[in-house]
Amino acid sequence: MFQHRKEAGQRLAKALEHLRDRDPVVLALPRGGVPVGAEVAEALGAPLDVVLVRKLGAPQQPELAAGAVVDGQETEIVYNEDVMEMLGIDVETMRKLADREVEKIEDRRKRYLRGGERASVEGRTAIVVDDGIATGATVRAALRGVRRRKPGHLVLAVPVAPAETVEALREEVDEVVCLETPFPFGSIGRFYRRFEQVEDDTVIEMLDRIGQGQGQGPGGGQGSGEP
Repeated sequence: MFQHRKEAGQRLAKALEHLRDRDPVVLALPRGGVPVGAEVAEALGAPLDVVLVRKLGAPQQPELAAGAVVDGQETEIVYNEDVMEMLGIDVETMRKLADREVEKIEDRRKRYLRGGERASVEGRTAIVVDDGIATGATVRAALRGVRRRKPGHLVLAVPVAPAETVEALREEVDEVVCLETPFPFGSIGRFYRRFEQVEDDTVIEMLDRIGQGQGQGPGGGQGSGEP
């Protein structure tokens, strides 16, 4: 369906062209969402920043998402209640898992922004971008974290996702742009011919390059922004 993330981002940017004059800022989910978001940001003349989210893997089954946590002055936790009930995981356990992941989020933010400031979101069109969505727990946490920063218009933009996941996330945003909703879905990678891992160095280079390209500096740098 897509050759690689760059092509997916270029196609997504065309679908978002109507937002060019609405003061957009692109917020990508690392690491896979950054190459997609970079194409969108360049095409729209927008700054590029990241939303740092960590999956909360279930105890004994870390590959299974029991929830997710997003960065900010106030930690935003999204619970996957079906998984929690199935495995008997209580809220206190989830909070302990979140505390560990928040430390990792802070380490990653220091690596990515290197002292740079976040792009300002308040009153602007915030476009949250990833390379695809499966269950939606991680993206839901990201959207709620961005919503706290008071954007004027909140958009979820992805190349591919299951139709039911897209519908479930509509309540979190003002607009959804999803290019493809195949069925059956499976994994995100099956819809890309090339789906190699994105390295931290690539994320840092894109944040620097796109920010400077918009005259904003790393991460958008339009001011301290909101948490």
